[in-house]
Amino acid sequence: MTNIRPSPELIDRFAAIVGALNALTEPSDIAPYLVESRGLYKGETPLVLKPGSVEEVSQILKLASETGVAIVPQGGNTGHVAGQIPRTGASDLVLSLERLNRIRDIDPVGNVIAVDAGCILADIHQAAEAHDRLFPLSLGSQGSCRIGGNLSTNAGGTAVLAYGNMRHLCLGLEVVLPTGEIWDGMRRLAKDNTGYDLRDLFIGAEGTLGVITGAVLKLFPRPLGHQVAFAGVKSVADALALFDRASSLCGPALTGFELMPRLGVEFTARHIDGVRDPLDTVHAWYVLIDISTSDSAESAERMVARLLETEFSDGLVENAVIAASEAQRRSLWHMRESMSPAQKPEGGSIKHDVSVPVSSIPAFMEEADAAVMKAIPGARICSFGHMGDGNIHYNISQPVGADKDAFIARWREINAIVHAIVLRYNGSISAEHGIGQLKRDELAEVRAPIEIDLMRRIKHAFDPAGIMNPDKVLKS
Repeated sequence: MTNIRPSPELIDRFAAIVGALNALTEPSDIAPYLVESRGLYKGETPLVLKPGSVEEVSQILKLASETGVAIVPQGGNTGHVAGQIPRTGASDLVLSLERLNRIRDIDPVGNVIAVDAGCILADIHQAAEAHDRLFPLSLGSQGSCRIGGNLSTNAGGTAVLAYGNMRHLCLGLEVVLPTGEIWDGMRRLAKDNTGYDLRDLFIGAEGTLGVITGAVLKLFPRPLGHQVAFAGVKSVADALALFDRASSLCGPALTGFELMPRLGVEFTARHIDGVRDPLDTVHAWYVLIDISTSDSAESAERMVARLLETEFSDGLVENAVIAASEAQRRSLWHMRESMSPAQKPEGGSIKHDVSVPVSSIPAFMEEADAAVMKAIPGARICSFGHMGDGNIHYNISQPVGADKDAFIARWREINAIVHAIVLRYNGSISAEHGIGQLKRDELAEVRAPIEIDLMRRIKHAFDPAGIMNPDKVLKS
């Protein structure tokens, strides 16, 4: 079914579902919903709907299916691939989940929390902490991103090494289907083998199969011991060797292992308030090591100290610092989480969210660096990320003094170079940000035809009217 442009009368019918105060039509009110965080995509819409209940979401989708109007679900609008941005010239309606923001209930004994999809991630953290529990998803945008968007993109973050991504952190979902039907899958069971796992179809679907309105999430006991170390190493290969030894020594207590280049440390120290280089010596590469233990603070301290002492003596670690307080631990993580925004003042940045097998990271980066420098002499490569799970944010800042627009115009050319190398290492062109609009056409090129066909069959089965986030993930 071809999406239609809603008439003024039809727009009024949609607006009546949520009430005038929650139906935005003024350009100044709509503007924040139309641009994604990197400014690469700007969409258009005649109407932003802010439902306050699951029933209102149901009514909106039912009317949309009956009339052929396209709906674009949006959480906190923090996505990096424009999956949450309406198309230009198509009159898609934006459905914002921001009013669906309740913590429904929390069961600390069962280690679960039930939430609305519009809950801000930081609010879920606080609710868990009030019951001495941990929800481990950690993102730089956690003060504004919403859990429905995290689920829809299968977000990962900095704790995947120990806890997994959103697919691992979710037990059940509530979803409004394109027809307006409500699927109540808010189950709290660790084991449930009754038929197809519908939950996993919606996680990572980027709003193309339905609208997630609620979720049951896993909680964990809060660690009694927590320590963070920041170390300088000679090379990515040495960082990988250090990760291997940290994994052997620390086991499940190793909750984070982040890789950072010297350039990234310089950018953050230069542009982010309160950030400074933690070491008094300069190193080519740095790692942030996060240890969490269940028994005591002393055990975390001993574990980090033992690891660094061993690797100092073996020459693998050149210099290191161990956080002396919770404030210092937060400061070290703040540096890592600020590495991407710190590139913005340096001009244009061509970004990649890729993953390769962990053991292939040094070889991949060496090959990618050579290819990028050959294509753009003087490019400043700022590659960093979650070494423990193979997810590298392979970002490239423009050469000093280069024209920003001309540099950004080469985005797809450079993506093609880097992604071709990723695929040679049996990696993925999207590790945690999703496909959206940015990588939609490339997805069709890198996945086997049978996979794309199966995705299309699933899409058509759930959304025969074609109203759900059209032209995202798959071309309509």
